[in-house]
Amino acid sequence: MKYEIINHKDTRSGFGEGLLEAGQKNEKVVALCADLTGSLKMGAFAKAFPERFFQTGISEANMIGMAAGLTIGGMIPFTGTFANFSTARVFDQVRQAVAYSEKNVKICASHAGISLGEDGATHQTLEDIAMMRSLPGMTVINPCDFNQTKQATLAVADFDGPVYLRFGRPKVPNFIPEDMPFEIGKAITLEEGSDVTIVATGHLVWEALLAFDELAKEGIAAEIINIHTIKPLDEETLLRSIHKTGCVVTAEEHNIYGGLGDAVANVVVRKNPVPMEMVAVKDVFGQSGKPDELMRFYGLKSENIVEAAKKVLSRK
Repeated sequence: MKYEIINHKDTRSGFGEGLLEAGQKNEKVVALCADLTGSLKMGAFAKAFPERFFQTGISEANMIGMAAGLTIGGMIPFTGTFANFSTARVFDQVRQAVAYSEKNVKICASHAGISLGEDGATHQTLEDIAMMRSLPGMTVINPCDFNQTKQATLAVADFDGPVYLRFGRPKVPNFIPEDMPFEIGKAITLEEGSDVTIVATGHLVWEALLAFDELAKEGIAAEIINIHTIKPLDEETLLRSIHKTGCVVTAEEHNIYGGLGDAVANVVVRKNPVPMEMVAVKDVFGQSGKPDELMRFYGLKSENIVEAAKKVLSRK
């Protein structure tokens, strides 16, 4: 593997740094937070631009409505709360005031997935990508580490249209170079191979790279694709890869229904049917536990990706 860990950082801090820099570059960038400024790492922005920061309190639905209204005046609002509260709690407001109305709101969601850890199933969300993918016109982005989350936040600020930006709480390997180009809707091929395509998103990208090394030891050449933008999906890169390898594995920290796996399967079944396996949470809710223990319990580690790769290879 040609990528090395630079350090370990939480992706929510990448969002915080990106938001501050976006605010420095564009005075139209504003931020709203539902009583979780520290958790969302929005404090630096609030301190630098107090007149552009709105603490809405624990009123997430109201926050979404306020953000939609701010776009009418030409502002670029970033809303911040946990992923569960950014989607399930406010889905009606997001649908009506943001997506249907085509408002330029950036819905920024931290503490996504089961790696939130000890807070348990009520705060962990494994359905958020499915909900946001289903909304017409909604762009869905799920970066993999600190550097990419910062890059994504800056890209989102320049993008015109509603966006769901998903990131996490735990410190994870930070390995994407700061200068690696980030383009919304354009996947990144991290490793090239001819035997099996592995497409991963979020925290599972690093696990896919670890799987790459394990498979290489057995003479299996995997192609690793970082899908940071789940909608719109980069069909061209995906199809080019599976045309070469003839099989595909998806890996995500999300329910097996409605996420990256379903998005890839939709393309594969219509345009190039090949054997496919999905590494994801198998349609259950989360539970309390340490992040790494939960990722292992729900089968979201490199060894699970290796196992899935061998399954699709046996079906070629």
